Order: sequence, then C-alpha cells, then structure tokens
Amino acid sequence: MTDHATPPPFLVFGAPKIGEAEIAEVEACLRSGWLGTGPRVAQFEHDFAVWRGVQPGQVAAVNSCTAALHVSMVAAGIEPGSEVITTPLTFCATVNAIIHAGLTPVLADVDPLTQNIDPAAIEAAITPRTRAIVPVHFAGRPCAMDRIMAIARRHDLVVIEDCAHAVEAEFHGRNAGTFGDFGCFSFYVTKNVVTGEGGMILGRSEEQVARARVLALHGMSKDAWHRFGDEGYKHYQVVECGYKYNMMDLQAALGLHQLASVEDNWQRRRQLWRRYDAALADLPITLPAPAEDNTRHGHHLYTVMIDAARCGIGRDAFLDAMNAARMGTGVHYLSVPEHPYYQQRFGWQPERWPNAMQVGRQTVSLPLSPAMTDADAERVVAAVRKILSPC
Repeated sequence: MTDHATPPPFLVFGAPKIGEAEIAEVEACLRSGWLGTGPRVAQFEHDFAVWRGVQPGQVAAVNSCTAALHVSMVAAGIEPGSEVITTPLTFCATVNAIIHAGLTPVLADVDPLTQNIDPAAIEAAITPRTRAIVPVHFAGRPCAMDRIMAIARRHDLVVIEDCAHAVEAEFHGRNAGTFGDFGCFSFYVTKNVVTGEGGMILGRSEEQVARARVLALHGMSKDAWHRFGDEGYKHYQVVECGYKYNMMDLQAALGLHQLASVEDNWQRRRQLWRRYDAALADLPITLPAPAEDNTRHGHHLYTVMIDAARCGIGRDAFLDAMNAARMGTGVHYLSVPEHPYYQQRFGWQPERWPNAMQVGRQTVSLPLSPAMTDADAERVVAAVRKILSPC
C-alpha cells in the first residue's frame, strides 16, 4: 500500500490579514440595517484624512481606485481629447480611466531600476495637447515627485497620483498622494488597506473633491445617509450626469480597522521583504532595488526578474513551477502595449517602450502579506531556490 503525503496548503498570493475587529465591525454593520453609504463611510473618510494629515473635506471614499482616477480627471476639468501621460508598466485600470474620462493616454517609459515612470521620458512625451500626468507609485516605491512636479509646473499640467500600491509611501518626508492635484488609493483585497473593493480620492482643492463626491453618486446633491437619516427625508437634486461609484458602509467596516493596523502590517511586510532580500541574494535573479534615500517604500509587491539567459528557465515556466509547488504568484505587469485592445485602438507596440516591455516579460511577484508566517516565507524561499537550483 502506497503512502500519499498530504500536499502543503496552497499559499494564496496577497492574502489579506483580517482580524476579529474587522469581523465584529462587519457584523455590527449588518445588524445596524445600514449597509450603504452612511456613518461608517463618513468615519473612514475622517480617519483617512487625519492619518494623511489633510482636512476632512479633502477626501472622498469611492468603490475603487479606478473610480477615483476617473472622477478625479473629470473633477479636474481636463478638456475632452486632451493628452494624459502615464506609465506603460501599470494595471490596465490606469489607462482605462483616462479613456473613460474622454482623454487620450500617452505612455512614457519607466526607469529600469526603479520601474517607475521616468521623468525624462515624461518631458519627451509632452506635446501642445498634454494637460495631465498620472504617475504610478509602482509596487509601493514613490515616484520622483520633485522632478515630476517641476515638469508639471513648467508646463501647467494637472497631476493625478495613482497610489494603488502606495498608501504608506513617502517621498522626502511627504505622503504619496499629496503632491499632485489628486491622489487616488486602492483598498482592493490584495492591497495594503483592504475593504474588499474600494478606493479613496485625496485632493488639494476641497471644491474639486466636493465635485468628485457628487460625480461619484449619480451627480446627486445628497447621498443616501443625508436623504434618509433620522432627521427626516431630504430632497436631492441631480446637478451633473454622474456615476455609481460610492463606497458602502459594509466596505468601510473593514477599512476602519484595516487603517488602524496599517503601521503594524507595513512593519510585517518590511520584515518579510528583508528576509527575501537576504535569502535570495545569491541567486541569478534581479531583486527589487533598495528604497531611495529620504523615501518610505510601501513594500506592496516584491518583484523579481527571471531572465531565461541567466537562469535557464523562462518567466512563465517559473510561474508554472511555483504553482506546482503550491505557491501563488503574480505578474505586475505585462506592459500595457502588450494587450490587443490598446494595440488595435492606438497602434501601440511594446517595443516603443523597451524598459517596460522587458520588465513585463521577466517580472514575478512573490507572495507578500502581513498574514504570512515565517514558515510561509521559508516555503517561498525554498521553492524559489529549488526551481533555480540548476542555475
């Protein structure tokens, strides 16, 4: 009779750390009868504003970072058809939000070391039709915001920061998302603050944020909390043709306690990051570059580069081998011009942005989550080393 060892559990990539406080808050929300936009969303907005050091009127919670990007562009008053410069190494949502806002995306290549948008490439991409820049703080590493803001000032451009990976990131002592006209954050299930689905707009102008808030709920002048509160029904007016982008209390119930744990979770991810740095340093793969001086890395994604010429195994074969070892991995990201929609619509080919193309074809994100144990991290290290042992 043959013994079959029980396989180890599958290590989910980016699994959120959900504690008893979040579970109790969600239960309390369910029992309250108020699931939609209400008091918990208002509290989450307030807490986020305090944490980021801005006024409550400078933030608005929405149902995704994609929504935040879209309504920020509309609220900024960028004229339709204008060009918006962004990175080719990002999730499709960054580019899609530009398109949804009636604007034209223009790509500027990344720095191969930081994998963030290259300010020199931004400058080279500017035309008379350019009206905005959307820098993405990739993997939690803050962009060179001093150089980007200098470019924006010279050319009178709107800056909307995509902070989906970078809720804790800082550049020269200042929080990511507070440099530009808007900062847009994600609370998706794999992000550093989790609401399941969710996002936040942070804006320099309270007037523009107020407009973004209206746009995010059908263009109505009052949200449900103010229409149906215990002070009696309040009539609303539709003042713009808006969208259905509001956050629910059910989501904010998670976010309230996730935000309270953000520093502890960041510290845990940093510990895991350093463990990977030390344990993988002798392998023929490229590890993430160290954080730049006077910055705080969000430690959202731990990305390694798998070069077939150096390793004797290609990136996709490495992904398959990790999956066979019951390890969840990610690809962040195939460059945007690799996807057929953008090739067909804009005629983009990845070779025009060679740094992003190379990163996109070699990158692998290893499991990284505050929910991981030391034993989980050792499993990851052992799997990577075993796969690359022939190298």
